[in-house]
Amino acid sequence: MSLIKDIYSPSFYGKFADVLAEAVPSFDKKKFIELIFNKDFNSMEWKERMKHTTRVFHEFMPADFPEAVKTIERIIARLRKNNFTDDNLAFIFFPDYVEVYGIEDLKTSAKAFEFITQFISCEFAVRPFIVKYNDQMIGYMVNWSMHESPKVRRLASEGSRPRLPWAMAIPELKKNPRAILPILENLKTDPSESVRRSVANSLNDIAKDNPKIVLDIALKWKGISKETDAIIKHGSRTLLKQGHSEILKHFGLDGAKVLVSDFKILTPHVKIGDSVDFSFSVKNDTAEPQVVRLEYAVYYYKANGQLSKKVFKISEKIFQPNEKVQILRKQSFRIITTRKFYIGQHKLSVIANGEEKTAAAFELID
Repeated sequence: MSLIKDIYSPSFYGKFADVLAEAVPSFDKKKFIELIFNKDFNSMEWKERMKHTTRVFHEFMPADFPEAVKTIERIIARLRKNNFTDDNLAFIFFPDYVEVYGIEDLKTSAKAFEFITQFISCEFAVRPFIVKYNDQMIGYMVNWSMHESPKVRRLASEGSRPRLPWAMAIPELKKNPRAILPILENLKTDPSESVRRSVANSLNDIAKDNPKIVLDIALKWKGISKETDAIIKHGSRTLLKQGHSEILKHFGLDGAKVLVSDFKILTPHVKIGDSVDFSFSVKNDTAEPQVVRLEYAVYYYKANGQLSKKVFKISEKIFQPNEKVQILRKQSFRIITTRKFYIGQHKLSVIANGEEKTAAAFELID
């Protein structure tokens, strides 16, 4: 199986070095390859290899940072001419270069990000600049939100997310995200789906620390367009999973007239690697059609003896008057890197329109 670190292969570096030889005067390909494949290279993981590439690349760049940025622009133009495609993850060291060597030069770095992100996303690299320069950097990003390139517009929203996964958090924006609201406002009707999804993800980040702000935006944006309504819905997913009463009301989700019955845990003893199977019936107990959002929660038994709740969505659709449906589902306990399972009594509940209707225990065993 190919590993992500293997994108940094002899073939990649050989082809990249050929392009550097075209773009950088007096470039020494032999020395570049020797520095890349040092004694530690094989033991490096992906991020270490990326950082190592940044440092080696710096050895061949002009010492003057603005000149280095011009050189990177020439290199990217050459890469495209040599049929290297945009969004090739191997080139994530370009934004890393700006983050490492340009942090004291905001103006040049902002210009570099605007250009480089159209070749490889700079969403991670911009974040130290937001922390260091705050309103100044956000100002650049507000301008990017009106850029002709959707990749630059997406950088404005994705790079400024308060809780971007796998990236450094931005404590000030978690505490008070109002500085980035003009970015989201500018992009709420963006023609690019990837940009709109980024806006939704930013809203979802905000909801985790400032739900009232997202509720206000949901009311303000409601009905602007089908696409904007979809942004609000996706941006409210954490609040919906939490059963937040105001957001449930906003989407017309009322649990009072949804009946859940015949709930059964079909596999009360589950081995790690297998699944817990369960079934139940759900009925729209009204004479009118209504939207029914069905979810279930697994209460995972933890090492400290406490239960940790995680909500999973089943469906959301219109139930006709008095319509009743039988549901059969399973939840895997296959070993994965992102979750550790512990032997002991777990719990599973059924949620209808944000309301926990019924629950039962099951045992996870060896």
